[in-house]
Amino acid sequence: MKIGQSKFFKGGIPGASIMDRYLLGELFLPFLFGMGLFTSLGISIGTLFDLVRRVTESGLPMDIAIQILFLKTPAFIVLAFPMAMLLATLMAYSRLSSDSELIALRSLGISVYRLVIPAIILSLLVSGLTFFISDVVTPAANYQATVTLKEALDQKQPAFRDRNIVYPEYTTVEMPDGSEQTILTRLFYAEEFDGEQMMGLTILDRTQEEMNQIINAKSATWNFKENTWDFFNGTIYLIAPDGSYRNIVRFKHQKLALPRAPLDLTQRRNHEEMSLAQSQEYLEIVKLSGNEEKVRKLQIRIQEKIAIPFACVAFGLVGSALGLRPQNSSRATSFGVCVGLIFAYYMLLVFTRSMGAEGILSPFMAAWLPNFLGIGAGGYLLYQSAK
Repeated sequence: MKIGQSKFFKGGIPGASIMDRYLLGELFLPFLFGMGLFTSLGISIGTLFDLVRRVTESGLPMDIAIQILFLKTPAFIVLAFPMAMLLATLMAYSRLSSDSELIALRSLGISVYRLVIPAIILSLLVSGLTFFISDVVTPAANYQATVTLKEALDQKQPAFRDRNIVYPEYTTVEMPDGSEQTILTRLFYAEEFDGEQMMGLTILDRTQEEMNQIINAKSATWNFKENTWDFFNGTIYLIAPDGSYRNIVRFKHQKLALPRAPLDLTQRRNHEEMSLAQSQEYLEIVKLSGNEEKVRKLQIRIQEKIAIPFACVAFGLVGSALGLRPQNSSRATSFGVCVGLIFAYYMLLVFTRSMGAEGILSPFMAAWLPNFLGIGAGGYLLYQSAK
């Protein structure tokens, strides 16, 4: 069978030609090498040194440190996938080029565009796997690692405070003329949240048609068992539709069935501890706070949850295009070029992220522009190689 002719191989890859199987085999081993290398470097720099310090200085038990290290590993695997894809394509195609195998393949009439198809297909598969791990495995593992570390170090006191928490709640009503209008039904305000309780609360409740109420309380906590709020040391003002007082109720402890959403506004899960769906739900709550900068940053993070896995395609295309160029480079040279490109990509990502946070770029462009530039550069280099 001629090289490049597609056929179903028993025990092989369905629909793959001999050339495709050969190229995928050349890509596979460098990819595994890159995964091991970049994952190890990421764990060492990002987690291992910090855990060693906590073991020696804070008395963190060794078994807990190993457990946290294991839980942190998926996050670094996600970051290693695009880097490994770049290294694999760069090393594989550079070796084929330096050994004149690409010249032999092209002498058979195979274009460079056909030669990179296996790399593009592999990069798409790796992108899907990267997204799955980053969205399903990594958030849960990161959150569990944070909880485990806090429990091990006996950090019971919250490490954050929030002030001026505002949560409006709206509903749509039908007017006498048949039109629909959105009106405010409840406004929740708290002066401060210390991680355990809200303090200095004022709630305007207009959910009942013939009676409004204003609730003032010194403090309140969320009752997880009953899904209600426990208010302490406050007053409830019952107001008639004409604005007159109907009744005043003072209390030391009062249970009220109000939404939990104001508490969700204060959640301190890192974006790396939330899945895409959780981030989108949190975004809807944050929008109600009116903090535009916080909304933009969260929108950028949501886009990055898709854009960073898709970087595997951009890196795969750039690595293939560079490897296809006539050269006689060693593995060390390929590794050096790989490190330089990775550094440039993440520096560009930081820059576009900052521009997005300032409102100069849209959240979509802030997250995806490095990928678009990478694909554009890879396409241009591939075009030059094909000439």
